[in-house]
Amino acid sequence: MDDSDVEELMLNDGIIRNRLKIKATIGNAKAFMEVQKEFGSFDKYIWQFVNNKTIVNKPSIGNYLSKSPESDAMSKALIKRGFKFVGSTICYAYMQAAGMVNDHTAECFRQKEVSLKQ
Repeated sequence: MDDSDVEELMLNDGIIRNRLKIKATIGNAKAFMEVQKEFGSFDKYIWQFVNNKTIVNKPSIGNYLSKSPESDAMSKALIKRGFKFVGSTICYAYMQAAGMVNDHTAECFRQKEVSLKQ
């Protein structure tokens, strides 16, 4: 993608029209492909931050994590590889979404099902 593509995206009201975020998304896609090339897959690269095993936390209601030493390390490593907008909190949220971290409380309706899969 080039500058004309960025300009076209700036007119798209279906996305967040922030030039820095658009350029970061394009750059992140390029960095993502470099990681894939180097490691064989992004999956192989990213799971190293949790030693290829889901981290199970037992938070209580009102006592939730928003980052961890692992998400701090992931953020620093991704930034070093040229990724943008990948702070520790964003990385932690990704880790939760990807199943790298299980933060379901005992009260959560999904806790039992998710914990059985680990």
